[in-house]
Amino acid sequence: MSVRLDLKSKLGLDVFKEDSKPHIKIKPGLESDPRLKKAVLVCPAGLYKLNDKGEIALSTDGCLECGTCRLACGPEVLDWNYPSGGAGIQFRFG
Repeated sequence: MSVRLDLKSKLGLDVFKEDSKPHIKIKPGLESDPRLKKAVLVCPAGLYKLNDKGEIALSTDGCLECGTCRLACGPEVLDWNYPSGGAGIQFRFG
Protein backbone atom coordinates (compact mmCIF):
# COMPACT_ATOMS: atom_id res chain seq x y z
CA MET A 1 0.00 0.00 0.00
CA SER A 2 1.49 3.37 -1.01
CA VAL A 3 0.92 6.58 0.88
CA ARG A 4 0.07 9.65 -1.18
CA LEU A 5 1.23 13.00 0.14
CA ASP A 6 -0.18 16.34 -0.94
CA LEU A 7 2.14 19.14 -2.02
CA LYS A 8 2.21 20.84 1.39
CA SER A 9 3.18 17.57 3.08
CA LYS A 10 5.94 16.94 0.55
CA LEU A 11 7.35 20.44 1.01
CA GLY A 12 7.29 19.88 4.77
CA LEU A 13 9.85 17.11 4.35
CA ASP A 14 12.41 19.43 2.76
CA VAL A 15 15.15 21.02 4.84
CA PHE A 16 16.18 24.65 4.56
CA LYS A 17 19.59 25.64 5.88
CA GLU A 18 19.89 29.37 6.48
CA ASP A 19 22.68 31.28 4.83
CA SER A 20 24.72 33.90 6.66
CA LYS A 21 22.89 36.53 4.60
CA PRO A 22 19.54 36.38 2.78
CA HIS A 23 19.83 35.35 -0.86
CA ILE A 24 16.79 37.41 -1.84
CA LYS A 25 16.32 41.03 -0.81
CA ILE A 26 13.72 43.61 -1.69
CA LYS A 27 15.65 46.64 -2.85
CA PRO A 28 15.56 49.46 -0.27
CA GLY A 29 12.57 51.77 -0.62
CA LEU A 30 10.68 49.41 -2.93
CA GLU A 31 8.66 47.52 -0.28
CA SER A 32 5.47 49.18 -1.58
CA ASP A 33 6.28 48.76 -5.27
CA PRO A 34 3.24 47.31 -7.09
CA ARG A 35 5.46 44.81 -8.94
CA LEU A 36 6.07 43.00 -5.64
CA LYS A 37 2.39 42.07 -5.40
CA LYS A 38 3.08 39.59 -8.19
CA ALA A 39 5.43 37.71 -5.85
CA VAL A 40 2.65 37.38 -3.27
CA LEU A 41 0.56 35.63 -5.92
CA VAL A 42 3.16 33.43 -7.60
CA CYS A 43 5.63 32.34 -4.90
CA PRO A 44 4.98 28.59 -4.41
CA ALA A 45 6.45 28.70 -0.89
CA GLY A 46 4.34 31.71 0.17
CA LEU A 47 7.33 33.77 1.31
CA TYR A 48 5.90 37.17 0.36
CA LYS A 49 3.18 38.72 2.53
CA LEU A 50 1.33 42.03 2.40
CA ASN A 51 1.54 43.73 5.82
CA ASP A 52 -0.72 46.31 7.51
CA LYS A 53 1.32 49.19 6.08
CA GLY A 54 0.64 48.03 2.53
CA GLU A 55 4.24 46.89 2.14
CA ILE A 56 5.45 43.49 1.05
CA ALA A 57 7.44 41.58 3.68
CA LEU A 58 9.78 38.75 2.69
CA SER A 59 10.97 35.76 4.68
CA THR A 60 13.49 33.64 2.77
CA ASP A 61 13.27 30.71 5.19
CA GLY A 62 11.78 27.87 3.16
CA CYS A 63 12.63 29.30 -0.26
CA LEU A 64 12.53 26.68 -3.04
CA GLU A 65 15.07 28.67 -5.10
CA CYS A 66 12.82 28.35 -8.14
CA GLY A 67 13.28 31.95 -9.30
CA THR A 68 9.57 32.57 -9.87
CA CYS A 69 9.65 35.83 -7.90
CA ARG A 70 12.70 36.94 -9.84
CA LEU A 71 10.89 36.44 -13.14
CA ALA A 72 7.62 37.97 -11.94
CA CYS A 73 9.06 41.10 -10.31
CA GLY A 74 12.26 41.72 -12.24
CA PRO A 75 15.78 42.69 -11.21
CA GLU A 76 14.75 46.31 -10.67
CA VAL A 77 12.84 45.30 -7.52
CA LEU A 78 14.65 42.23 -6.17
CA ASP A 79 18.27 41.31 -5.54
CA TRP A 80 18.17 37.53 -6.13
CA ASN A 81 21.16 35.19 -5.86
CA TYR A 82 21.53 31.52 -5.06
CA PRO A 83 22.54 30.80 -1.44
CA SER A 84 26.20 30.04 -0.78
CA GLY A 85 27.37 26.42 -0.88
CA GLY A 86 25.80 24.19 1.76
CA ALA A 87 22.95 26.61 2.45
CA GLY A 88 19.45 26.80 1.02
CA ILE A 89 16.94 24.11 0.17
CA GLN A 90 17.66 20.41 0.43
CA PHE A 91 14.89 18.43 -1.21
CA ARG A 92 13.93 15.31 0.72
CA PHE A 93 11.08 13.98 -1.40
CA GLY A 94 11.36 13.17 -5.12
